Amino acid sequence: MQTQPSHTQDEHQTLVSFIIPVYNVPGTMLQECVKSLMRLSLRPFEREIIIVDDGSQNNTLDDLKGMTDDVIYVKKKNGGVSSARNLGLQLAQGKYVQFVDGDDFLLQPPYEHVLDLARYHDADMIMFDFTDSNTQHGLDYSDEGPYSGAELMSRANIHGSVWGYIFRRNILGALQFTTGFAYGEDEEFTPQLLLRAEHVFRTSAKAYFYRTRPSSATNAQDTRSTLKRLNDAKEVILSLYRKGDTMQTVDRKAMQRRVAQLTMDYIYNIIVLTHDKHYLDKQLDELRGYGLFPLPDQNYTAKYKWFRWMSSSNVGLVILMRTLPIINRER
Repeated sequence: MQTQPSHTQDEHQTLVSFIIPVYNVPGTMLQECVKSLMRLSLRPFEREIIIVDDGSQNNTLDDLKGMTDDVIYVKKKNGGVSSARNLGLQLAQGKYVQFVDGDDFLLQPPYEHVLDLARYHDADMIMFDFTDSNTQHGLDYSDEGPYSGAELMSRANIHGSVWGYIFRRNILGALQFTTGFAYGEDEEFTPQLLLRAEHVFRTSAKAYFYRTRPSSATNAQDTRSTLKRLNDAKEVILSLYRKGDTMQTVDRKAMQRRVAQLTMDYIYNIIVLTHDKHYLDKQLDELRGYGLFPLPDQNYTAKYKWFRWMSSSNVGLVILMRTLPIINRER
């Protein structure tokens, strides 16, 4: 007679909640995304796949035939990716959370390395790399850490995209995504989450396949979309700037460095996306009013040091206006 194995409650805890916000994602892409999660070494009780349909016009459930027993599916009124992710966070029960966009997927060997870091190093966050290629390039990954989130943000550049890391759910507290942004919601969320983390690892593992779709919001090229993107970026900068003012010294300094980097990215995008010196001057005047320009002299990496130096004078700005759009086109 077989006997049931004895497990503690902790052994049956869901290890990772995968939150997938979708809106009109092609069915084949969503299937590929879900299958990539099901191929991982996680046992069924160790994984939780939460699909939040943000009011898609197509029938997402039809695309999930044969998978419905393995996913939690909820459909809501369209409210944007931030509201979809917030709902996913409310439903999540896993020790860790991983966001995945429905048109992307996880690459198994490198993501297994990420899971091992989570399992065996008691990490609050593991930040990993991404690729737009299906080709695997060996399994020899380099890892760094642990760092506190403040330490990492004070010394290194970070990727703000929320699909670029896995994090322990209990460090969230009351933190949520701010709704209303069409662009940049990740950039506001990630620094705040990172400052709540005490044990952060970084790995070179390219564990996330990022798919560029011409129809995606980030690729919209019309004037209205461009101005919305720039205005959202500015609002994110101002939001983080105000939040930083209320923080303790170490966290405040880390946030100030991140704000300065985002401000440089914002100025860069104004130049590349608008080619409009009058619009640039107007935005720089507004940044001056908040004390965000000229850019502070901090411990940036080389490219940010160069950009800060060039943007600190009218001559440098003219040179940037003439050269950056050309460089961007040639990439």
